Amino acid sequence: MPRTLYCWRCKTDMPMLTEEEWQLAHPMGYIAQAQKYREETGCSLAESHQRGLGYLTLEAYESITGFKETNPNAILHHRLSLYGPPCHACGKPLRTPAARSCAGCGAERVDEGLDGLPLSSSDA
Repeated sequence: MPRTLYCWRCKTDMPMLTEEEWQLAHPMGYIAQAQKYREETGCSLAESHQRGLGYLTLEAYESITGFKETNPNAILHHRLSLYGPPCHACGKPLRTPAARSCAGCGAERVDEGLDGLPLSSSDA
């Protein structure tokens, strides 16, 4: 089941795909398809979108999440594994799993230890 998280690129909450859902949407197949099509035809990326490339990825994303996305490239960054845990201060996800501070509010990363007590990133 997709989880809704803040997307730093879209600047809004978006449904994010789990790894299993990511495989179903198969956006990397869309990229290969678009590259091959552009090499064969010499068309621009915008033209390839107008001609319908990426529609299978868009349909899969909508069937999984219920959200009608119009840009197959946006789906490339709607993947849970790309984001870190939520910030302890503002609640937005850290921009990457390795982020040491929050890009939104600047708070230092705090992780929970085995006992459930907070650990700062320097302790982890």
